[in-house]
Amino acid sequence: MVRIDFNRLRFLVIDDNAHMRRILRTLLHGFGAREVYEAEDGATGLEAFTHYMPDIVIADWVMPIFDGLELTQMIRQPGANANPYVPIIMVSGHSEKKRIVTARDAGVTEFLAKPISAKALFERILNVVANPRPFIKTRSYFGPDRRRNVNPNYVGPERRKDGKAEVIKQQPLLDKAKVVS
Repeated sequence: MVRIDFNRLRFLVIDDNAHMRRILRTLLHGFGAREVYEAEDGATGLEAFTHYMPDIVIADWVMPIFDGLELTQMIRQPGANANPYVPIIMVSGHSEKKRIVTARDAGVTEFLAKPISAKALFERILNVVANPRPFIKTRSYFGPDRRRNVNPNYVGPERRKDGKAEVIKQQPLLDKAKVVS
């Protein structure tokens, strides 16, 4: 199993439930993270995102002011903030396929269903640190590549219809996180 040295990564946890924020903070500290910032709603989360410049955002879906999807869309707007490429892990008690697809289409990097486990959280973080997906920019979408498996011969209903897509490779957070075996 690969281990990550978390002490050089900055996390931002955005959830309106103080108990869930405490659970996530405790798990991240248990993994070795030193910098874990918190916000209790989408608006405060966006301010904290701009102020703290986190390496990874963990956001709840359902929050007041604006929800996790709206927050994701605001973060993903190129030119609107300093890092539209930040990995976003969406946490939700609703894990139906329709919701996961909606989160993916909004630009969420990973999805984590409640109740969460330390193992599931670690796996999502490992994915965004060690295997960052390239970003896709089309007329109608900007965010992580929604395809996990690239098949150039795919012709199904999810085929990209916008024609040209700009593919933007992402640098792994490995250098910063110092992955150790």
